[in-house]
Amino acid sequence: MALTHRKCTDTDLDTLVNISRETFIAAFEKDNDPKDFQEYLRKAFHPDKMALELHDDDSLFHFVFEDEVLVGYFKLNLNDSQTDIKDRNALEIERIYVLGPHQGKQIGAWMLRQIIGLAESLNKAFIWLGVWEHNPKAIKFYQRHGFEKFAEHPYYIGTDKQTDWLLRLDLQ
Repeated sequence: MALTHRKCTDTDLDTLVNISRETFIAAFEKDNDPKDFQEYLRKAFHPDKMALELHDDDSLFHFVFEDEVLVGYFKLNLNDSQTDIKDRNALEIERIYVLGPHQGKQIGAWMLRQIIGLAESLNKAFIWLGVWEHNPKAIKFYQRHGFEKFAEHPYYIGTDKQTDWLLRLDLQ
């Protein structure tokens, strides 16, 4: 299995919208109110909104490929594009998703190693992210890789107020 990643460009917008929706639906639809969930999908993954994010120099989308097959993506935020912390010494992982048929192949762990390498090359002191408190699989994944909980914040799916744990990995 040869994994690679590359930064998304304008020509990737339609694919990015589709993979974002597909992976988010697979991960969270079953655990949310249908009306709130559809409202969230409509806003969060609207092509116009995602185009703005794609053009933001401090938001980085990367597609991940196994050989030539798209298997997932990640989104990173720097500086003022971070959703909460907005620390110039930090890098936020906003999204890290692997398509269903490719889960269980350690692709997420590979992505995380690539992200750590990117953060180190940018001289960041730490990486942080928010993960839903009711997603124990993701929490265990990040904790296994050295992330520790340091705070909580509200996260809305439509009108449903949920709680994300904020996890942090200090870089050496």
